Amino acid sequence: MVVSLGIDIGGTKIAAGIVDADGRVLDRVRRDTPTTDPLQVIDAIADITELFRKEHHIRAIGIGAAGFVDATQSTVLFAPHLAWRHEPLRDAVARRTRLPVLVDNDANAAGWAEWRFGAAQNETDLVLITLGTGIGGALVIDGQPYRGKFGIAGEFGHMQVVPGGLSCPCGNRGCWEQYASGRVLTRRAREAADDGTPFGVELLSDAGGDVLAIGGAHVTAHARRGNKEAMAWIADVGDWLGVGIANLAAALDPGTFVIGGGVSDAGELLLAPTRAAFSRTLTGRGYRAEARIVQAHLGPEAGLIGAADMARLTARRRRPASPGARARVRAAARTGRSPRPRR
Repeated sequence: MVVSLGIDIGGTKIAAGIVDADGRVLDRVRRDTPTTDPLQVIDAIADITELFRKEHHIRAIGIGAAGFVDATQSTVLFAPHLAWRHEPLRDAVARRTRLPVLVDNDANAAGWAEWRFGAAQNETDLVLITLGTGIGGALVIDGQPYRGKFGIAGEFGHMQVVPGGLSCPCGNRGCWEQYASGRVLTRRAREAADDGTPFGVELLSDAGGDVLAIGGAHVTAHARRGNKEAMAWIADVGDWLGVGIANLAAALDPGTFVIGGGVSDAGELLLAPTRAAFSRTLTGRGYRAEARIVQAHLGPEAGLIGAADMARLTARRRRPASPGARARVRAAARTGRSPRPRR
């Protein structure tokens, strides 16, 4: 079976998998990300490729990177957690592996996967919002990924929703991700632990007594067990998420918003307040159709599945015609008839 290799490169881990034409992950591996040296990341990708080649016939490699990728899907312009600046990743990996390579933003890859195989199948216009430490995003418009003129579309987390608001690592203030991401849950949880509140003490115990080890996942776990304070924090994130989605709907008018990333593990605890805030904030509410807001289906493997599928489709389009196909084209040119496709 001819398959493609999908690789999702994050700030802490490299997740890789062999993916078939139906989006199924047949084999997988995970490695730590060597964040200080881009050449070490390329070494890791080459090693993973050789490992999988022992068992699989790989047609192409798709890489989803947590950073800005240029419109040619070849260069990582900026990746804050990977020390990459104008890194020609596609060509470097292609030289090492001797395979066709495609590079895209990790959220774009995840959005494509959800459109092809996940929560938004049969939807022409999709917006994916990934909620992790920050907010990422992707668009599929009329069945095609939309990357923008320079390849950087979908950075929704840095829309300013509160002028002069909380400081963001991007250098601006009041960015959406400061109010509607896992960062919010982590910040509130650590503050509660520092203040010694009853819930904060529980969270600190969960993290082994280390305040800096407390994260949003701890809050979600308590919310699922019915903790009212944790549920309220997640509902607050949902309120801000719904407001931002209403703004995106005013600009883009998609049929479906897919919510992915680690914070989406809260399920309806997050999505119910999100839908409510979206409905009451949406421009023209009551007089227009409302987009669906649904949870992503493919989980943490969406990025590698989407990257692999995009690489497979691109390699298929670029594959040279077979000798038989070329002969049929030459014969058609001589006779003036259209060549008959092979079944």
